[in-house]
Amino acid sequence: MAGLCIPTATYRLQFNQRFTFKQALEFVPYFNELGISTLYASPITKSRAGSLHGYDVLDSNQINPEIGTEEDLQQLVDALHQRGMGLVIDIVPNHMCIADENKWWNDVLENGPSSLYANHFNIVWDPPKVELRNKVLLPVLDQQYGKVIENQELKIVYDAGAFFIDYKTHRLPVNPRTWPTILKPVIEQLKSQLGEQDAGLLELESIVTALDHLPDMTETNPEKCKERNREKEIIKKRLSILLEESPRILEAVQASMKVLNGTKGDAHSFDQLEELLDSQAYRLSFWRVTNDEINYRRFFDINELVSMRVENEDVFIDMHELILKLIKQGWVNGLRIDHVDGLFDPEQYFSRLQQHCAQVLGESEKELGRHFYVVVEKILGGDEQLHKSWFVFGTTGYDFLNLVNGIFIIPENGPKIQQIYERFTERNDEMDDVIYSAKKLILIISMSSELHFLARQLEEVSEQHRWSRDYTLESLRSALRDVIACFPVYRSYIRTQDTQVDEEDKNYVISAIEAAKRVNPAIDLSIFDFIQSVLLLQDPPGLTEEQIAYRRNFVMRFQQLTGPVTAKGVEDTAFYRYYPLASLNEVGMDFKSFGIPALTFHKKNQERKEWWPHTMLATFTHDTKRSEDVRARINVLSENPEEWNVVLHRWQALNQSQKVRLNGREVPGNNVEYLLYQTLIGSWPLYAVDASTRAQYADRIEKYMIKALKEAKLHTSWINPNEAYEKAVQEFVRKILTPDSSNRFLDDFTAYIQPIIKAGLFNSLSQTLLKMTCPGTPDFYQGSELWEFTLVDPDNRRPVDYSNRESLLHFLKEKAQQDPGALVSHLMKTPEDGLIKLYLTSQVLAYRRQNPSLFQEGGYVPLEPIGKKARHVVAFSRMKDQSQLIVAVGRFFTQLTDLLAFQPIAEVWEDTALALPSHMQGDFRDILSGLTFSIHSDAPVPLKDLFSKMPLAILEKIK
Repeated sequence: MAGLCIPTATYRLQFNQRFTFKQALEFVPYFNELGISTLYASPITKSRAGSLHGYDVLDSNQINPEIGTEEDLQQLVDALHQRGMGLVIDIVPNHMCIADENKWWNDVLENGPSSLYANHFNIVWDPPKVELRNKVLLPVLDQQYGKVIENQELKIVYDAGAFFIDYKTHRLPVNPRTWPTILKPVIEQLKSQLGEQDAGLLELESIVTALDHLPDMTETNPEKCKERNREKEIIKKRLSILLEESPRILEAVQASMKVLNGTKGDAHSFDQLEELLDSQAYRLSFWRVTNDEINYRRFFDINELVSMRVENEDVFIDMHELILKLIKQGWVNGLRIDHVDGLFDPEQYFSRLQQHCAQVLGESEKELGRHFYVVVEKILGGDEQLHKSWFVFGTTGYDFLNLVNGIFIIPENGPKIQQIYERFTERNDEMDDVIYSAKKLILIISMSSELHFLARQLEEVSEQHRWSRDYTLESLRSALRDVIACFPVYRSYIRTQDTQVDEEDKNYVISAIEAAKRVNPAIDLSIFDFIQSVLLLQDPPGLTEEQIAYRRNFVMRFQQLTGPVTAKGVEDTAFYRYYPLASLNEVGMDFKSFGIPALTFHKKNQERKEWWPHTMLATFTHDTKRSEDVRARINVLSENPEEWNVVLHRWQALNQSQKVRLNGREVPGNNVEYLLYQTLIGSWPLYAVDASTRAQYADRIEKYMIKALKEAKLHTSWINPNEAYEKAVQEFVRKILTPDSSNRFLDDFTAYIQPIIKAGLFNSLSQTLLKMTCPGTPDFYQGSELWEFTLVDPDNRRPVDYSNRESLLHFLKEKAQQDPGALVSHLMKTPEDGLIKLYLTSQVLAYRRQNPSLFQEGGYVPLEPIGKKARHVVAFSRMKDQSQLIVAVGRFFTQLTDLLAFQPIAEVWEDTALALPSHMQGDFRDILSGLTFSIHSDAPVPLKDLFSKMPLAILEKIK
């Protein structure tokens, strides 16, 4: 299955120690029966021990032993290929985990700039702080450095021919050039005991001489670096042999280390150890105080994840060795590229990736293009478009997620929901202001070092010309901070070789500059004009080529910073501060829109059909804030805001006595309480629960609320937890979810939510059908073929019961063969069991697999609903050659109250019908129910007929 393989449907699996290749192998027949063409795996390379997601990669060229061996992977691939299925792998080119098992990182710590991998990582070796020159700041200490060293928590140890610094779970290599500090006292001590001509002692002296002659760790000449790398390994082998064969020398070395490790209570005894530590290629520091000075670029603000210079060809090759081998073997049929906005030059990366894929597939003679199926994790904001020059097949589907989610929200009720939120929470700020404040907070606290380095670079740019030399570092940093905080999308994509900026990126830069000016009315605004000129490549006259290159490098680094700041500021902060309708708080949401008109939905689908027909269509991923089913249920609140307002205030009154006062304020506050009620509505169990299940549910909600509070960074945070506040919120959640005679809230809540639950299920069914029939490749997150009312990770990464799903699917297949109409009628009577969703998914995916060209190449034509309930229907057709398909789904179900009871159908839809163009006349069969429809006139098709079994239909033309 080598070469270009376009999936018809993908299924995301989260591989980890709890779900391995062997376990996936067991259920390949199930995925095949479900209608999946391609399994879509989370990263499979070696990651940190116990990782549940795989993005903390330690070795990009080794399969993660916790999830299986290469042989296990081959067995899985063979099983897929036997059924005509494929495998898409998630890869992480942007960053690596720098835990102790990372061989490349350890080499850097041992050898500094002289390491063969020094340029693999995005390290600033010449930072402003003199003490950090040629060093890496390592924020691994759990308290101040002085306390750690005098508590004897830093210890020199010997292991297999090398010396290390041990600190709790960390083992850090010691620069070989500094080993003589340990070994020379041993020589002096043993001369009198063993004699100067002792063979072992002479060998030790020779080793010390060799160490003294190693090229220094600051040496960057390639030949000298190779020499150091070669000679240090020889020395390690010699030392290992010597200490194995000479117990007396080993004992003396251990004694020397003991002296260096100091004596607790004697401060001066640690001086030599401190001197040794100062000679290393790293500087140890307290993890809480390093954000201003950390000198390696991180993945967001995670100290353990360091950015890679994958823009360099040698780094690219080193990081992609395994994945290219798997592609060459035909084991991997597609790639998902993680966090593309963190890449230095995404377009260059995709071109290089496609070129290497073509080469390993034997297609190197072809011109550069899209030779291999690649999709990217790219968050498109608002009307932002994926760059058509990128050699990819689309995104991982967040753009579709927000589009399809929006059509289940009533747009005109946006102002009402907004007003309800503002009055309940007693706040009147807007989302734009919340985002601006959150992004500034990230730049001030979490990513201040990245901003600091960028400001330093901008200062050097300003010194290039007399027009800009008077701007101070502090003024540049402040202005830069506001421009980044005001940037309207994740990033722009200007390239170093560009001579001018394209219109889209130009508009983003100008928008950010103008917004930054508006929030700074009292300062000299010319500084923003200067920044704009740099970002738009408007160079002053007289610059050298070197100076222009430096300016371009600043632009590239600027672009790498806006993305993570937006992600941390919006997704991981603002989303947890502001949520009039929480189902809208999803990655890539358009903050200025409340709901999506049907016309916009159709227009976007037609654009996708033209430009990105094979992009992924997601409704639920490992990174979404809520599952598709939770989101679909919360959307129902937009249908009746007046009732939502009433119950909100009633619940607040009922639960008032459960709050506590903490430092003069009520906990939880109104804003937190508002989020809690939406969360309960979205995730409430479908069935009555026993005491044990209720306790488990309450525990999930408590954990979610604590995560939400920490992410909001208002009352507590991950860095500075406020345990008293967190405990008060946990207790509030536990009390209002505990049934007893005094808890009137629970009865009121469960009564209110029943119609919302039913409408949410119908929403989700409609959403699922749209995902499977709109232009693009439908993607299913693990377990979502049944109802999944999960929240943000780790709640959405719990194990999936595939055995149960497999049994249920077999049952449905048997019943569908007998009488599909009767089966649908039966399933719609009890939609809570999830079988209707599983049936819908399997039936439509089977049809997709049988008709791939219809979905991958077929046209898309909106169909017009007419009649009193026309706004409750979204419909379109797909067609290619003689194949025709009609898709229609219902929405806004609480306003169809009889439909919720499912009787009588005719009265619900009244005169509503679907107008079809004349060329679509013929006989049609509903793929789900098996009902047939004969359409042989221009008369519209009544919805009461199409929706006689369920509030959606997918009709194939049979003649």
